[in-house]
Amino acid sequence: MMSDMAPSEIDDRRLAALLSAQAFIEIRVLAGSNAATRDVSPTVRLERIRFLADLCHNLPGIVNPSKMRPVREGVVGSRNRAMAERPMIWTWHTSGPEGQAWILQKVQEAGYRWTPPPPFPEYRKGAPPLTVRQRVGALAGWPVRTPSGHSPLPRQARVLKAVDADTVHALGKGAGRLRLGLGHGSPWLQAHLDQSAEHFIYPDPAAYYWPAPKAGRPWWQCRVLQRMIDGEQICDSLAVMPQTFTALPPNVGRRRQRQLVQIARGTERDSYLWGRDHRDSCSPQTCGFAPDEAAGQSDITDSSD
Repeated sequence: MMSDMAPSEIDDRRLAALLSAQAFIEIRVLAGSNAATRDVSPTVRLERIRFLADLCHNLPGIVNPSKMRPVREGVVGSRNRAMAERPMIWTWHTSGPEGQAWILQKVQEAGYRWTPPPPFPEYRKGAPPLTVRQRVGALAGWPVRTPSGHSPLPRQARVLKAVDADTVHALGKGAGRLRLGLGHGSPWLQAHLDQSAEHFIYPDPAAYYWPAPKAGRPWWQCRVLQRMIDGEQICDSLAVMPQTFTALPPNVGRRRQRQLVQIARGTERDSYLWGRDHRDSCSPQTCGFAPDEAAGQSDITDSSD
C-alpha cells in the first residue's frame, strides 16, 4: 500500500552524510570486479571514481565541521555567513550539472526532499553603515584583536593613518622591492586611485599572517581603505615594514580611526574585483590604460575574510 505521506526535508549536514555514504558505495562497486561493472572499461571506471571523489571530498567537513575562527577576529564576510547558513552551498554551486543531477538523484532515491541553496551573495560594494553595536564598540577599544597563541601588536601598530595616493603607491613599490608578497606598487592601481581623496592604512594581519620575525614575517600586513576613480571605496592588503609604517605621521582622531577600521573591515571588494568590473570601460581616454595593459596589473591581495 502506497503511503500518502510527503517525503521529509533533509538538511545540508544530513545530506552530506548521505552523499558521502552513497559515493563510497559506488566507488567500492567501481573498484571491484562484478557483473555490474564487467563491461565498463577501466578508463571509464577511473573517471567515474575521480568524479565522485572530486564532488564529495569536502562533505566530511560539512558533516563534522571544525570550530573555525575568522581569519581576522570579529570579521565575518557575507560569503562566510552564507556557508554557515547553508553548508552545502559551495559543493552545490561548484559541482556542475552532472554533479547536481547526481545529488538530486540520491535525494530522491533516499525518499527525501531537499531545497538547493541560493547562489553565493555577490561581494557587497562599499561598506554598510555602522551598526549601533559597532559604534559603541569603536569607543571600547582598538578593533584589531590578537588571535589565540600570538603576541599582541605593539602600541605603534594600533593606529590608522591617512595617506595620499602617491604614498599608497610608494608603499606598494616598497613591498614589491623587498618581495614581501603583498603588494607591488602597480602603475595600474596608481592610475585608478582617486588622486584627490584621502586613503587610510592600518595594521590588521590575518591570523596566518600575524607578525613572526623568526618565521620570516617581520612585516605587518596592513589594510588599505582606498577610494577609486569612480568613488567606490575598496580594501586591499599590503605588507609594510614596521619602521616604514611608524614613520607615517599620525593624522586622524582616535574616535574616527576606530570607525574607519570598522568600515574597512566591512568592505568586501578589493582592487581585483573592482578592476574586473572596470575592465570594459578601461581605456587610454578614461584612465590612461588600455584593457590589455590593465590585465594582471592590479595589486591582487587577500582582502577576503
